[in-house]
Amino acid sequence: MKDKGFWELGHFCGLAVLILSLRLAHGDLSYSVPEEMKHGAVIGNIAKDLGLEVNRLSSRKARMDSEGNRKRYCDINLSTGDLIASEKMDRDSLCGKKASCVLKVDLVLENPLELHRVILHVLDVNDNSPQFKDELIEMEIGESAEKGARFSIEEAHDADIGQNSVQSYNLQKNDNFILTVDNNRVELVLEHKLDRERQQEMNLLLTALDGGSPQRSGTVVIHVTVLDANDNAPVFSQTVYKAVLPENSPLDTVVVTVTATDADEGINGEVTYDFGHVSNEDEKLFSIDRRKGEIKLIGSIDFEEVNSFELRIKARDGLGLTSYSKVIIDITDVNDNAPVIYLKSLTNPLPEGVSPGTEVGIVNVQDRDSENNRQVRCSVQQHVPFKLVPSIKNYYSLVTTAELDRELVSDYNITITATDEGSPPLSSSKSVHLSVADVNDNPPGFEEQSYNAYVTENNKPGSTLCSVSALDPDWRQNGTVIYSLLPGEVNGAPVSSYLSVNGDTGLIHAVRSLDYEQFRSFTVHVMARDNGSPPLSSNVTVSVFITDVNDNSPQILYPAPEGHSFMTELVPKAAHGGSLVSKVIAVDADSGQNAWLSYHIVKSTDPGLFTIGLHSGEIRTQRDISESDNMKQNLIVAVKDNGQPSLSATCSMYLLISDNLAEVPELKDMSYDETNSKLTSYLIIALVSVSTFFLTFIIVILSVRFCRRRKPRLLFDGAVAIPSAYLPPNYAEVDGTGTLRSTYNYDAYLTTGSRTSDFKFVRSYNDNTLPADQTLKKSISDFAEVFGQPADSHEVGSDTYFQIFG
Repeated sequence: MKDKGFWELGHFCGLAVLILSLRLAHGDLSYSVPEEMKHGAVIGNIAKDLGLEVNRLSSRKARMDSEGNRKRYCDINLSTGDLIASEKMDRDSLCGKKASCVLKVDLVLENPLELHRVILHVLDVNDNSPQFKDELIEMEIGESAEKGARFSIEEAHDADIGQNSVQSYNLQKNDNFILTVDNNRVELVLEHKLDRERQQEMNLLLTALDGGSPQRSGTVVIHVTVLDANDNAPVFSQTVYKAVLPENSPLDTVVVTVTATDADEGINGEVTYDFGHVSNEDEKLFSIDRRKGEIKLIGSIDFEEVNSFELRIKARDGLGLTSYSKVIIDITDVNDNAPVIYLKSLTNPLPEGVSPGTEVGIVNVQDRDSENNRQVRCSVQQHVPFKLVPSIKNYYSLVTTAELDRELVSDYNITITATDEGSPPLSSSKSVHLSVADVNDNPPGFEEQSYNAYVTENNKPGSTLCSVSALDPDWRQNGTVIYSLLPGEVNGAPVSSYLSVNGDTGLIHAVRSLDYEQFRSFTVHVMARDNGSPPLSSNVTVSVFITDVNDNSPQILYPAPEGHSFMTELVPKAAHGGSLVSKVIAVDADSGQNAWLSYHIVKSTDPGLFTIGLHSGEIRTQRDISESDNMKQNLIVAVKDNGQPSLSATCSMYLLISDNLAEVPELKDMSYDETNSKLTSYLIIALVSVSTFFLTFIIVILSVRFCRRRKPRLLFDGAVAIPSAYLPPNYAEVDGTGTLRSTYNYDAYLTTGSRTSDFKFVRSYNDNTLPADQTLKKSISDFAEVFGQPADSHEVGSDTYFQIFG
């Protein structure tokens, strides 16, 4: 019979699949589908019915979702948009005898979030034949039974409903009984009295027929044993018993007690109770006391699985007369199910910097209880930048409430709590781990605003000057820092020719040796760049200061070092002690104490006659000049710096004690022949070239000479002849260090323009110079006598102070 039913079901599905789709409000769809559909059978095109784009179903993560862990029974074909059967839908096991069998599933779409409720009305298919509980029904009827006596027969059961359930009964033709059916109540009616002596027992074939097409049927054999007089069947106190039982009630709980009475006496009046036709599942949940009629709970019942039971109860007397009643048990809900949190979608990791309100995930919360017990409040723990926003029905969107910064927090453990409104309320929690993905939003930052590097001059190439360090709080390649020098120039040369930087460590090295005397400091710019895309960078200034090393000896500007010039200065015989005679001028290219110069007379013709200022280099008479002093004085002066070790230079100073060059017949012996020859030639040329120019000034010069003779002065008035080429402008005046002191100012009087004979007379305005009335005077004839020329042919002016250069 069962195989025949499945063949009929296949034939039905082969002819046509009854699919009715109706677009409901709020985006709901309703389909009517026959039970027992094959896997993969098309129910309808849900994309077309909802107006969705088929090519976007995959990108929007379209899926069918059901409450809890229940089967979905259907799925969506993302390629075509068809709603297809994925599980066998057996209406009889899903809904039993309910008039309407409805399955609810949700179509979930993301980006943006959409939820469409899909209602499947499972239509009954005549796939079950009517069945009687027993294959054989034993009945004992007394021969005393009167015509018209009725005997109840347990009706047949058909798992199908409606027209496909039991519609009619057919009793095999016999001589004694006919069949009556009233309100699905089946009774045998005695039409002709029984005669035990003629026939003690008989078999009657009862057939139950459903209304399906094709029609199905079931049969049972009624074995009637003819007995003597038992003419009263048990009678129940109620036709229908109703009971209410909370779910999760303890075992052995008495649900209800049924009672039936029999008017007969003795064995004919003894009533026993039993279940009529009940399912195997119901027999595992309930038991009945055969004597007392107590129905007890022997299994665990769950409102969320089955919320009502209908039991058929049979009462039988001692001789087999029976009657039937119905027990309806309604199960009430207890708040025994905590909400269940389902994470339907999650963007993980989430890029940092997303704007507040960005949807991170979709959360679905379900509670299997009913009414208030299934009303759920959902929230997120405090102190995290996320919140739940109610979306559609029991769906929530997990969104950000603030911008995320991976450098502050890289991971979040978000605890979602759901609490129902039962009494007492039940709650559950779910932890969601969310990582924040790094974005290159931080440039490298140097640990200091600027760096100073100190290096001693004459350093070795490749020596380390300093180290710069920058940190980037980003992650991996976004936080990898690379150092480089920015293009620039140092002293007219590319900065890369002086310094280099290690791109990985930030160590700055000197490419070549540095010279303090070339430049004392310079600045470069170092760039720190990360390896992100696009890369970010920052710059820092590095100031390099070169410290001095005593690597330069003092340079004597005046007089010229020995071997380059032969200088002779005249000292008047009338010079008193302390008079300024000359000055040694020296400089040192170093700085600081390395350039502090001191002057020393290391050798002199008369050690007690002259002294030199330790730091000024001024040569003065130590006492008055006497007639016994040697006319020719030779001083060797050493100039030392204050470095460690100290460096020095020497020069020779030639002094001539005389008031008149005529008194020095051997003056030529103090000079070199070659230099004298040059000097004579230069003077002759100079005198010839300027003689014409100066003729007009002879009267003025003679007048000046006449005036000066009336007020005689010493030769130099403390003057010192300093070649102009010996005074480089780049040496700074440092008081007390051996360079020109600021308290001495020198006025130029005359120069000839020759390198070897070039001279510049300067006058010191120091208070300790020789008195003006002791200045030595020389006439043009005195100069002529020195150079061996007539006085009248080489007039160059009166009172001309001179200095002879070898």
